Amino acid sequence: MSIHEECGLFGISDPHGDCARTTYYGLYALQHRGQEACGIATINQRVLSFHKDVGLVGDVFHPDVLDRLNGTMAVGHVRYATTGGGQRENAQPLTLKYVKGTLAVAHNGNLVNAGVCRAVKGLRGAFSLLVMSPQKLIAVRDPWGFRPLCMGRRGDAVIFASESCALHAVGAQFERELDPGEIVVVEGTQVRSIRENCQGSSSHMCIFEYIYFARPDSVLCGQSVHLARRNAGRLLAREFPVEADVVIGVPDSGLDAAMGFAEESGIPYGVGLVKNRYIGRTFITPGQESREQAVRIKLGALASCVAGKRVVMVDDSIVRGTTSKQIVSLLREAGATEVHMYSSAPPFIAPCYFGTDIPDRDALIACNYTQEEMREMIGADSLHFLSLEALHQIAPQADCGFCDGCFTGTYPIEV
Repeated sequence: MSIHEECGLFGISDPHGDCARTTYYGLYALQHRGQEACGIATINQRVLSFHKDVGLVGDVFHPDVLDRLNGTMAVGHVRYATTGGGQRENAQPLTLKYVKGTLAVAHNGNLVNAGVCRAVKGLRGAFSLLVMSPQKLIAVRDPWGFRPLCMGRRGDAVIFASESCALHAVGAQFERELDPGEIVVVEGTQVRSIRENCQGSSSHMCIFEYIYFARPDSVLCGQSVHLARRNAGRLLAREFPVEADVVIGVPDSGLDAAMGFAEESGIPYGVGLVKNRYIGRTFITPGQESREQAVRIKLGALASCVAGKRVVMVDDSIVRGTTSKQIVSLLREAGATEVHMYSSAPPFIAPCYFGTDIPDRDALIACNYTQEEMREMIGADSLHFLSLEALHQIAPQADCGFCDGCFTGTYPIEV
């Protein structure tokens, strides 16, 4: 089992552009943050239209749908269901009518007490919000800064996105990230910032954004995600030296860390695992046998890279350990003489209450077994995790604090 992504947001106000298609391209760039459902809502001459469904962006939206949605404002969403089911009715944006007109709302994360709040000031939890009315596009980042949200421009257009990679995908220039607690209101050509909910203290960005969630070409809080992952690999190599012949990464988020490990250790980097990119999540069916077959369909080992060699395998994290065990088995079948397993994250010891579907402690391998027992279960010759101390060194350029509750059991706010 792997940790599932959070959701992705994209919003645009452009008096001259085709906002539906721009949002479509932006959501494509954010597809890694959620593959269960997606949606786009637009405003055209004060009329709200929307389309959403279960599935990938390329499957849900077709040219005729985008033609119908054309407008001067739009909000879009790709969803992974951290709470609630994956049904169509849970797809976002959420649309509603009220006394002053219509609204479309897209959010990323979990709102701890959203059911009793009437205003952003009362919301408590980890979230980013995009709210669109016939006159305004409003972007909100939670006061603790758990979730990323940035702003860019393309001519007269103002654009918001969960990650900077989506801005680049639509030809926009990154302007800045919203501060924790900040509300930005776009009305026509006017952009204003409301900062009364900004706490003025250190933010708590989810550190797993750098390890796994975000795309490598994104920049979060001033820190390149790609470089953060390479730093994690370098730190692993310093903490746990090993004699080996080749370093490989588990696609995709383990690749950058593997590069860093190879650079620091001097052990050659190789492509030892190949990922099948044409398998949807619905391919995986219940049952242990089906899950094991799914790993073999999704990943293949390159015997030409690993046969007869001592292999360092770097992955982003280990949750239950079952997938790691299957990958180690694949490498041994391909002829690897030794397999040394490295995780670019510390052991998971606690669940996440802020929108990441890390399971309860009884499902976390690190909560139930010693490291030696985990190594034996996975079948590796050695097993190593990035230390907590090193974890906070992977993003030296980030101008924010971090939430590491899933690795420590300590959270920035009461849950």
